[in-house]
Amino acid sequence: MENFKEVNRKNTASVKWDYTKEVFGVNDCLPMWVADMDFPAPRAVTDAIIKRAEHGVYGYTSVPSTVTETIQSWYSTNYQWHFNSNTVTYLSGVVPGLSAIIQSLSEKNDKVLTFSPVYYPFFNMIQLNNRQLVTSPLLFENGRYYLDFEDLEKKLKDSVKLLLLCNPHNPGGTVWSKEELNKIGELCVKYDVIVVSDEIHGDLALFGNIYTPFASISEEFTNQSVICIAPTKTFNIAGLQAAAIITHDDTMKRKIDAFLERQGHFTINTFGMIGMEAAYSKGALWLSHVKKLIEENVETAVSFIKEQVPNVTAFKPEGTYLIWIDCRKLQLNEEQLKDALLNRGKLALDFGKKFGPEAEGFVRMNVACSKETLNEGLKRLKLALTNE
Repeated sequence: MENFKEVNRKNTASVKWDYTKEVFGVNDCLPMWVADMDFPAPRAVTDAIIKRAEHGVYGYTSVPSTVTETIQSWYSTNYQWHFNSNTVTYLSGVVPGLSAIIQSLSEKNDKVLTFSPVYYPFFNMIQLNNRQLVTSPLLFENGRYYLDFEDLEKKLKDSVKLLLLCNPHNPGGTVWSKEELNKIGELCVKYDVIVVSDEIHGDLALFGNIYTPFASISEEFTNQSVICIAPTKTFNIAGLQAAAIITHDDTMKRKIDAFLERQGHFTINTFGMIGMEAAYSKGALWLSHVKKLIEENVETAVSFIKEQVPNVTAFKPEGTYLIWIDCRKLQLNEEQLKDALLNRGKLALDFGKKFGPEAEGFVRMNVACSKETLNEGLKRLKLALTNE
């Protein structure tokens, strides 16, 4: 029997619930920032982990073929994306995957492009690996981000090696259409730029929006891309640290695998592979229920903010469980916005500037929580930004 009630996560070493003092400098804030859910994972995942734990021996393991077959089936059935088992490389997470790909498929000082705003580890992985960060600012219109293809082409033609894509987009919640992805792909083929696509939020397309895996569009795009996937956002199992890289081009895959081998990385942990297989094979019904809860929470939050918080606009995301909130009309700089939310409202959100300079004045709120937590968070948001 599935349980969709929020579980008390305090004192579990939860980054969201136990480390607000370290992250924000305050202890007593309601945390609605980190992108994980407060709902229990699918019961099938828990049962599979318990069964394996009861075996009692946790020696060296290798990823069995059944895990790969389960992932293949998931993407084939849900998204008509077909890939062979020999294209799959396992590792602990998508961000380590981005780092490995950058180091494998580019050289020091090569240009790596990403869009801005975007999930901030994109910037970090490019710069910490001594590559030149190139950004193409997104266009923000009526609550949705759009691609500036004129700017993108201008920058791609200037010796860019890799393009890092967030599909669907975090933090803005845009689910890129097949047409938009096709335009990206055509430009990257034209200028021989490899597309590295983080698709960790793909299963969380909402309100009838359709996620399209970039590599599923054409054989040309398949061979021009490296796709990072994981069940961790979808099924709330980030702590199991299990992800995969899908690489069809043999030369690129050999480079990535050789890099990981040099790091001494050969597999993922026992419970990660167990959880991954159980989630993809038995988690579909759970996911459909959770997406409905998320959609209800999104509607509640957007309506509340529209009615109760003047000069602040929340946008209904096309995907993810993250609401992007525009506070620019308040005319507060980021430090003032932080002070209002953290000290007056006692609410911890993700602040926009770290997602890129274009995002200053925005905040990101995670609504994958109980209705009680959501309502409390909205009440605190109103208190922080209206003094009511």
